[in-house]
Amino acid sequence: MIDAQATVSMTDLLSSFGSSNLAGLAIVAGVAAAFVAGGIVKGILGVGLPLVMVPALSLVMPTPQAISLLAIPVLAANLWQAIDSGVAIGRLRRFFPLLVALVGATLVTVPLALAMPSGMLTLMVALAVLLAALSMAFRPQFDIPARRQRLAGVAVGALAGVVGGVSSLTGPVVIAYLSALKLEREDFIGCISVIYLFSAIPLYASLAAHGRLGASELAVSLVGLLPMACGLLIGKWLRGFFSELWFRRTILAFLAVSAAALLLQATELTHAPPSANFKFWNK
Repeated sequence: MIDAQATVSMTDLLSSFGSSNLAGLAIVAGVAAAFVAGGIVKGILGVGLPLVMVPALSLVMPTPQAISLLAIPVLAANLWQAIDSGVAIGRLRRFFPLLVALVGATLVTVPLALAMPSGMLTLMVALAVLLAALSMAFRPQFDIPARRQRLAGVAVGALAGVVGGVSSLTGPVVIAYLSALKLEREDFIGCISVIYLFSAIPLYASLAAHGRLGASELAVSLVGLLPMACGLLIGKWLRGFFSELWFRRTILAFLAVSAAALLLQATELTHAPPSANFKFWNK
């Protein structure tokens, strides 16, 4: 298990670019691999970029830093998929209550999450990853009558905003809701991409306002756009070669391992002296 004192700072990460040091190259390669893997998953399933990257990066850096590095790739990937799906604006009107609740809950939750001790926040991310894993494993099916969709949308938006404000992982809640609406695949991808955009914008704006998304994070995020885009194109190409069931099982195994590792890390951070906490936390 990686000790909290050995976690990667933004200075370490930026200085690793162009380095001939093997440890520095390993850091860059690991972060780049996380971007590619996240892009592949999103290209195949239409979702999953933060779902893969946040738990992976949170094992070697503080959660707010891991979330911040996704800023540009997440916004770009969801904008591209929303446009590529050709979803009509008129179809998005039904999600207006959900979007309003989502934005509001995110703006309220982010400052509260940033005030948490690092061990507690890591625990919250681990629980969000477990929620995602359980959602993928059991794939709960709901039927929501048309007359209740507006109210259900508000509840889903609020819950997704709380979970997303802590971990950026709005996917499990939103996916369950959209699945209940029985949308066609392309409509599903287009609608969820727009919803993710509306969750990402207030999330990253709040992180920037609280000093957790600055020039250093944006620089790494911009560089990460290229490997993420490559992964996205690979995933879209692979979509016709692998069964969705096989791929979901692979992701499920990854999430289970990541959640276990994050839970262990949260336990270590909770019992560690203050000096052992992430340096980034006091940035």
